[in-house]
Amino acid sequence: AANKLEISMPPVLEVEIGDTAKIECNFYIPENASYTYIDWFYVDRSNRQVRLYHSTASGVLEDDTDYKGRLSLGEDKALSISSVTVQDARTFVCQVGAGSYGVGENSTELSVYKAPKTPEIEPNSGGISVRSYEVPEIARCLSRNSFPPPNITWHKNGEQLHPGENGVAMPSTLTRESSGLYTVSSTLYAPVTREDRHSRYHCTVHYWLRGQRHALDSRQVTVNIFYSTQHLKMQVVSSSALVKEGDNVTLVCEADGNPPPVFSFFKKNLNEWQDLSSLAEPDSGVLILHDVNKSSSGTYRCQSLDLDDLTQKEEDVDLVVNYIEGVRVKMEPSSNIREGDNVKLSCDAHSPVALKYHWKDGKGRWMADGNQLFLNNLTFETSNIFSCNVIAPSVPGLEQTKQVAVTVEGKPRIVAISSPLYVRQDQVVNLTCKAIAFPRPTVQWSINGTAHEYVDNQHVASNLTVRVSHDLLQEGAMCRVSNRLGFSEKHIQLVDQKSTAESQGVIIVAIIVAILVVAVLGAVIYFLHKKGKIPCGRAGKQDITKPEARKDKIVVEVKSDKLSEEAGLLQGANGEKRNAADQ
Repeated sequence: AANKLEISMPPVLEVEIGDTAKIECNFYIPENASYTYIDWFYVDRSNRQVRLYHSTASGVLEDDTDYKGRLSLGEDKALSISSVTVQDARTFVCQVGAGSYGVGENSTELSVYKAPKTPEIEPNSGGISVRSYEVPEIARCLSRNSFPPPNITWHKNGEQLHPGENGVAMPSTLTRESSGLYTVSSTLYAPVTREDRHSRYHCTVHYWLRGQRHALDSRQVTVNIFYSTQHLKMQVVSSSALVKEGDNVTLVCEADGNPPPVFSFFKKNLNEWQDLSSLAEPDSGVLILHDVNKSSSGTYRCQSLDLDDLTQKEEDVDLVVNYIEGVRVKMEPSSNIREGDNVKLSCDAHSPVALKYHWKDGKGRWMADGNQLFLNNLTFETSNIFSCNVIAPSVPGLEQTKQVAVTVEGKPRIVAISSPLYVRQDQVVNLTCKAIAFPRPTVQWSINGTAHEYVDNQHVASNLTVRVSHDLLQEGAMCRVSNRLGFSEKHIQLVDQKSTAESQGVIIVAIIVAILVVAVLGAVIYFLHKKGKIPCGRAGKQDITKPEARKDKIVVEVKSDKLSEEAGLLQGANGEKRNAADQ
């Protein structure tokens, strides 16, 4: 073998379309002899060799072929083909001439490929009925521009489907494009059932590359399956667990058919069914009852109609609306209530659930619990509006309120007057008289003037505008308030401010004179004390029980080592010393 010309080449070279193919030609000539020439050929469809290059020691000659412009010969005599196309998939031959060692050749098959792109899948857009008499089309799969042509398989929920099994068919078409690449399409036909509404389908493109099998999966799709309703459900939807009057209630009808059936709503009235379908939202299976009341209670029916097979189904539901009605308040006695009387209020109502009662006054303040309220010793000031609040503890938010007015009658009672009123003669003043009474009283004045009345419930106020005269100052004014139950009157005293000022001046002068007299008297006493005429000391006491003849003889003993000059010790005429308690 060492004395023989040897040429080695790879039997197969795989190159992706558009890339550059480099075909190597390695040869061995005994005794390191030089080659005479190297020729490159390709084999055409007629199995004829067409020369591409002729290389000698003196130079390289490129033949005029379709490859001109895309070929190059390296220093190692390897042949390079740029921008490989589908047509380049052929055999290339390297021939070496070595003089006395003869001529040798070898070949490489150039295999070109184009990997397919991710396959495109389109599900049946019209929907498929389970009652279809023909095997329906599920989806179509398309793989574009690949070489060599790939294969397409179909999968359902991850499992491969096979033609002929359970009526499955998947015909495919192969199209060669002008570029030489292939487009493959495949259509899946398969029977469907109700359970296939959740099935997921996809296709896979399989191709070979470098001796290995590769695959590309499409996206997964679902198919719209038509099937009739098997189960119908109707339910009451409300904002609270227990429905109460005033609520908005939604009746929802749900069916498991596809497409959804046509829904109708009815309400049972005695032995007949009232059609409520016109009140329902179109094609929704929803009926909304606004502001329900006692009469809304009853049995409601939902009816479904499948347009595919015209089958009907029905479902009933009972609606219970909790309510409070007939709230009334009874007052005993019911009329002619006088001040000081006692009144009993009784509250009653009807409801299918247990009730509780609460009482409040006119300002909303709680007063008592229970269906009775006792009001004792009523007065005009007692709140005249009382509320009975009826609630249903088992139904949150269900309550009713009834008000009652308690009117206390009585003769007028004057509660305020503008007396005494300090005025000046000829001054224009307002005289005020306020009273409380029911029935509404009338106010009369003993003098003439311009009167204005203000009434607020049982309260009445009268303002009289008058000019102060001498007679008015002397006699004052009388306010009289009366109704059919009696009267009340009070006198308003007017005081002249001038006389009052003069009286106050006399009093002030008298006070000043008194202060001066006291001051003079104090000065005299102090002078006599300094002259020693008046005994005075810390004890400040004399024995007033002694006879008068002895009182004028007073001895003052001063002990400078124990007491100050002002702390003299008083003794009696008999020279006896006072005890410490008398000091």
